[in-house]
Amino acid sequence: MTKLGFIGIGNMGGAIIKGIQGKLGNTAVFAYDSDPAKLENLRLVGATAADSIKGMAEKCDYILLSVKPQQLDGVLADIKESAKPEAVFISICAGISAEYIRQRTFSEAKVVLVMPNTPMMLGCGASALSRSDNVSDNEFAYAQKIMSSCGIAEVIPTDKMKEVIAINGSSPAFIYLYAKGFIDYADSVGIDKDVALRLFAQTLIGSAKMMTESGMTVDELIKQVSSPGGTTLAGLEKLYEGKLTETAKQACEACTKRAYELGKN
Repeated sequence: MTKLGFIGIGNMGGAIIKGIQGKLGNTAVFAYDSDPAKLENLRLVGATAADSIKGMAEKCDYILLSVKPQQLDGVLADIKESAKPEAVFISICAGISAEYIRQRTFSEAKVVLVMPNTPMMLGCGASALSRSDNVSDNEFAYAQKIMSSCGIAEVIPTDKMKEVIAINGSSPAFIYLYAKGFIDYADSVGIDKDVALRLFAQTLIGSAKMMTESGMTVDELIKQVSSPGGTTLAGLEKLYEGKLTETAKQACEACTKRAYELGKN
């Protein structure tokens, strides 16, 4: 039997535990959190509460790290004292490298890095994964199965794990802020905000499907909506004047810069 342990069961860790329920085959799931209240209902999602990090780590084949990066050093110190050297570490800690984990545990530790996002709480997540060279194909496939249980999982190069944070990890917040502009406009012209939210949210869903399923490029899709002399072009002109795409790029660059800062600290 495979033994999978979670350290930290906040929004992300909790979502993954719920997502994997009944999907990993012959797997025993354990979890630890410094907040005892978060451990109370684990049995309802097929997991067992652990009394300590050390006690859980010593018996697990896979250890999923879902704590804040600032808390990680203390967690890794406990793991180093008890985990099996051959255990696979699956980290969803933003900005933390495989080398960072190795320096604080085992020099040849097997590490899978993951950047998930909050929509996994609804089973609609988008996770980017990479692995260290000594992680076997079977071990990596298991990690992919964990993450794909909550949405989709895409493999990227290890040296792009900080850059991808802006693309899928932080971007939901950017999208929500963009949506807020449309919903606030609707309210200002007398359209019910709840109605506007539903219309705009469904438009986002439909637009996303068009990007992934229509076979058209993003530029072609923009052109498809933009009739000459029409309303869409009038609105696009304002977005171009505001340098929307350049601002989005700058937001991504700021995310990446902060990710490197967290990795150093």
